[in-house]
Amino acid sequence: MKTALCRRTLRLILTMHGLIRLTDTAELLATELVANSVRHRKGPAALRVRWSDGVLRIGAWGTDPEPPEPPGRWEQLTEAEEGRGMALVRACADLWGRQPHAREGSRGKYVWCDLVAI
Repeated sequence: MKTALCRRTLRLILTMHGLIRLTDTAELLATELVANSVRHRKGPAALRVRWSDGVLRIGAWGTDPEPPEPPGRWEQLTEAEEGRGMALVRACADLWGRQPHAREGSRGKYVWCDLVAI
């Protein structure tokens, strides 16, 4: 439910700003980031979208301070229980990363990815 709401909201925002060409990939990345935050959370999660100088940054904040599992090799992910979502982010985004982050008195992390509009 939360990921569906994120996808619809993101599609609306990108359409309104003339960035419809980024929508499919942006929806996939936002879904993976939010799903990861919700799955590992101990409290609230949030999605953030920012457009600046031809770069769309999509980020998800969650209260779990542990870093996401680093994506393994594609061959290893077919049987893996975890890591496929971040592997998709790594494969589809131009750049991605994470940083510790505090929000509303809770410690957590902010995981983000960039899509460069060509």
